[in-house]
Amino acid sequence: MLAASDWPPAAPRNLDLNASPSPPATASTASPVFRAVLYMAIASISMVVMHVLVRHLSLAMHPFQVAFFRNVFGFLFLLPILWRQGVAQLRPERPGLLLVRGISDAVAMLCFFTALGLTPLATVTALSFTAPLFATALAIPILKEVVGIRRALSLVVGFAGAVVVVRPGGETLITAGAALTLVSAFFWGLALVFIKLLSRTESTVSITFYAAVVLMPITLVAALPFWSWPSLDQLGWLVALGATGTLSQLCLSQSLRLADTSVVLPVDFTRLIWSALLGFVLFAEIPDLATFLGGTIIFSSVVYITYRERLRGRPPLPLKVP
Repeated sequence: MLAASDWPPAAPRNLDLNASPSPPATASTASPVFRAVLYMAIASISMVVMHVLVRHLSLAMHPFQVAFFRNVFGFLFLLPILWRQGVAQLRPERPGLLLVRGISDAVAMLCFFTALGLTPLATVTALSFTAPLFATALAIPILKEVVGIRRALSLVVGFAGAVVVVRPGGETLITAGAALTLVSAFFWGLALVFIKLLSRTESTVSITFYAAVVLMPITLVAALPFWSWPSLDQLGWLVALGATGTLSQLCLSQSLRLADTSVVLPVDFTRLIWSALLGFVLFAEIPDLATFLGGTIIFSSVVYITYRERLRGRPPLPLKVP
């Protein structure tokens, strides 16, 4: 749903989760743009690997417990970087909103990790692309943003793509895994709106730090009823899970620092390709045409909305790592 997760004004180096738009690419900016695309590609691959690890670990552990350890080890990997940015930036201006944002993140992650154990990787990835669509829709009542006819139509088309992926009908209107993925995308979208709201008063370091601080106890409480101590082998995979999640988050931040979101966002579509490939090789999953068609429709709508935001001179909603 990876997710850091990964969804503000200029922030300290390496942790700018939503950098200011860069100028259009020219000969003098080709190198930064190339590096931005490379960072986004690494972020996308890392995120899919993280999802594969969640699926693998969920075979023997409850997904809520997997989510808790992902947050713990992810936080440990991030802590030295956050510390280097300066403790002074950790003073919160709006603790209540930071808490609500963290709760939204927690609900999204718990739903997403559960969905990964129930639904093919490619299907989960395709439906997760709806998070920015939910964010755009939620920004209307929460941020009082005005959405023009073109972006409104893009939202309709994007959600129609989700219907293509889900293919409602038969004995059940929607599978449990698909429903959980869409619930996760809704709360990721809500978290993205909160991040944009928090960016007016909080540093990126503060937003990142307190998200982890809120996520750990919530996912721990959720995991306790299903608790079982991980074996040494599982512990190694859990460390790898935290590492890949952190790598994805850092590469995403660096990519957005080097180039405009509209430039690097299309690279994120490779997540669907990698998910289909790894799902087939590792779990014998065969994605159908509807998954790719619906995923393409959803993602194209997100890219167009991002493009329209850039034309209007409005900073796009931050990307989020599950």
